[in-house]
Amino acid sequence: MSKENENNSVEAEVVETPKVEESVEPQENELDELTQLKELVTQWEDKYLRTHADFENSKRLLAKDKVAAVSYANESFANDILSVVDSFDSALATIEATNSEEGSEVLDKIKEGLDLTYTQLIKVLGKNHIKVVETLGEMNPDVHQAIMQVESENHEVGEIVQVLQKGYTIKERLLRPAMVSTAK
Repeated sequence: MSKENENNSVEAEVVETPKVEESVEPQENELDELTQLKELVTQWEDKYLRTHADFENSKRLLAKDKVAAVSYANESFANDILSVVDSFDSALATIEATNSEEGSEVLDKIKEGLDLTYTQLIKVLGKNHIKVVETLGEMNPDVHQAIMQVESENHEVGEIVQVLQKGYTIKERLLRPAMVSTAK
């Protein structure tokens, strides 16, 4: 019987060995599947992070656009009111020229009223961040538009000689360039 026990134990060992090999294969498959799942999680995590970053960028751009829209909402109105300012400038210049020739008391009162109204209008424009473009010195093509060139002994080449129409900015944006003549 001892030989039979030995044979049985040998057979038992042989039978058990394939079972061990079979149990190794499912572990390898599970490892492959686990690796694949980890890669899939990494891909989805990357997609999530990119989508979240895009969302945050869009949110920031929308906030910036909203601020710009609110800041420049009056731009159209400001452009329309500039013709009124130009009319005031013209009326004041005409009265000044007439006043020096005739010296009428009525014209002095009219000029005084126009000056006060003009001053109020400029204050309202300034309060709404609308400012006159500076026109002293060298011409700046970003804010000046040269309409003509004239001979001038008092100015260097490229300097502004005369302002034909004032330019205006609203905050940092150009509403209208100043129309100027420059020295040749």
